[in-house]
Amino acid sequence: MIHFQLHERLAAGSLEIGCYHSCQVLLKNESHFPWILIVPEVESHIEDLHHLDESTYQSVMQVIRAVSLFMERYFAMEKLNVACIGNIVRQLHIHVVARSSSDQAWPGVVWAFDLKQKYDQLEAETIIQSCRDFLDKNLGTAP
Repeated sequence: MIHFQLHERLAAGSLEIGCYHSCQVLLKNESHFPWILIVPEVESHIEDLHHLDESTYQSVMQVIRAVSLFMERYFAMEKLNVACIGNIVRQLHIHVVARSSSDQAWPGVVWAFDLKQKYDQLEAETIIQSCRDFLDKNLGTAP
């Protein structure tokens, strides 16, 4: 049995969308950028994608692809950034960020952008429900 606990920094800065293929899917609570985090429920010593066993890797890739398709279809974007960095938070997590040349951090990185602004409740709920509906259809209903 895997002992999984979402890192406190990831939990504090995001809103729960659901769990798909043993991955927590979270909306980053930063309204300047459409930004979803995918956190595989794996042992804490697994910090990078290439450390996953083949089956888990394939499942995580399915979630990344489905989230990426949602982002592309839901948000006006020019480029989708997908990254597994973890320099500050070592827990394995993948950033999926919709970018456009009109966003405030363009062409820089979003995590270095200093002005923070949380979603208003209605906008967050709308994005979360739309994402759940899309992922339920494409990956199966979250438990």
